This record gives sequence, C-alpha cells and structure tokens, in this order.
Amino acid sequence: MGAIFNLNFTQDLLLSMVRMATPILIVALAELYSERAGLVNIGLDGIMAFGSLVGFLTCYITGDPYLGILAGAVGGVLINMVYAFCTITLGAEQIVYGMAINIFAPAIASFIYKIYFGINSALITNTLMSVVPIPILSKIPFFGSILFNHTPIVYFAYLLVPITYVFFNKTKAGLNFKAVGEFPKAAESLGINVIAKKYLASIICGALAGIGGAYLTTCYISTYSDGVVSGRGFIALSAVIFGRWMPGGVLLAALLFGFTDALQLRMQVMSSGTPYQLLAMIPYICTLFVLAFFGIKKAGPKANGRPYFKEER
Repeated sequence: MGAIFNLNFTQDLLLSMVRMATPILIVALAELYSERAGLVNIGLDGIMAFGSLVGFLTCYITGDPYLGILAGAVGGVLINMVYAFCTITLGAEQIVYGMAINIFAPAIASFIYKIYFGINSALITNTLMSVVPIPILSKIPFFGSILFNHTPIVYFAYLLVPITYVFFNKTKAGLNFKAVGEFPKAAESLGINVIAKKYLASIICGALAGIGGAYLTTCYISTYSDGVVSGRGFIALSAVIFGRWMPGGVLLAALLFGFTDALQLRMQVMSSGTPYQLLAMIPYICTLFVLAFFGIKKAGPKANGRPYFKEER
C-alpha cells in the first residue's frame, strides 16, 4: 500500500485516469445533448460498439487513426438515426428502442468483423493515434505529463466541456435547444422547430458516441473484440445523472469513474492473490453507489423521455 503514496505511482495513476475517463466523458456529453432535447438514449453501449468496429476497420485499411475516428462518428450517426426515426418520427418508446440499439448494433459490428476478417481472427493495427505533447505546458513538473501529454482526442474531449457549457448557457441556439427538452409545446409556439432540434441532438449524440467507441480501438487499444466497450455506455449514462445534466458535473463524474478504473487495474498487479474479477467490479460498484446516493436528488429535463407530436395541442 505504500506504493500509493509514491510520486511516480500517483502520477501514472492520474495520467491513466485522464485517458480512461476520455471515452466516458465524450459519450456522457453525447447523452447530455440528447437529453437536453428530451431524448433519453440508453443505446450508448451499442453505438459505441459499432463506432469502435468502424473506427478499427477504417484504421486497419487506411492506416490513419484520424480517419478511423471520423468513420466512427459517421457510423455512430447512422446507427442512431434508427433510434431517432423510431422515437421522434414514430413516437415510439425511447427506453425500448435504446435497448434495441444495445442488442442490434454490437451484433451488426460482430457480424461485419467476422465476415471481413474471419471467425477466429484476432488482428491488431500498428497505427494507434500518436501522443501530441503541448509545447511548454507538457514540461510543467508533475502536472505537465498528466494534463498535456495526450492524443488530440483527449484534448478534444476536455475542450468540449467548456464549449458545451457556453453553448447551453450563453447562446440563443443552446437556450432553444434546452427549451425543447423542457417545454416543447412552448418552444414550438415561439417558432422553434422541435422535430429538427431533436434530430440535430440525435446526430450530435450519435457522432460523439461513435467517436467515444472509435477512441477505444484507435487510441487506447490496437484491436477490436466483442465486449470491447465493457459497459462504458451505461457508465456514461450514469455520469449524466450524477453530473446533474451539467457539463462540469459530467466531467467530474467521468474523472471519478476513470480513476476507479485506473485504480482497479493497478490493484490487480499489486494484489496477485485476489481474483481479478473482483477488482474489475470496482468501477461498476462505484456506478451503482453513485446512482443510489446521488442520482435521485434531481430530475432531468421535464420533457425527457416523452414523445412529441406536433399536431397535439
């Protein structure tokens, strides 16, 4: 246990926390955009799975991880359009179709992988996205390597937090966006196209969730396998609740879950006699604890999860 207080150990732990929180943060922000428009999308795990496969496949073929990230975003949008059409245009139950995406998308991803590479193949790419240190800032003692020595996607994820805050709280477009999730009838009466806003939210959600999935196979690990997402979509969903539907709160929640994930990996190395399955449960137990004790004190947007039909008055 004395190693926990070792400076190098702490620095390495915090560095891993920032990296492992990245996909959770991106996908949690994806869900934030969706829920602010009144769409509860629990299909994040499925979108991430498809994005991770498309990102890996593109990176493998082209050798370019940036194209892999872009392809993951496109793949995420395509999958989420199924959810959007069913829930926005048809007014179907959002939870049911979100769960359907969680079943459908990973199965499609697994099918494509096996068709392209074969049933028993386990391929890797040698083109993971390179780390791009920020000049001067990355040389700051201790914190420099923790905060400023990452891939561009990590910088993008954390920069997206203040951008999202400014968008929702300081711009007319963002306030209109929030109005759709709170009082869609009133928003429509003010000339806001509620249906268009909901589809825009679905595009943003799909793109960001696809990027979160592609990050896993283009920046984090160099291969794709079934279960690569490992429930991160559900953890991102809980991060939105824990973060009180605010970008800053979502960031803190993502960092908390990233920390527990990084910690359990190091505990596996340090505790050789403990079954690794028990330690791997730590992030998920943390998720349950957070939801049980912090997730019930504030509700989300008032029209969250409710279908909207323009002709109803």
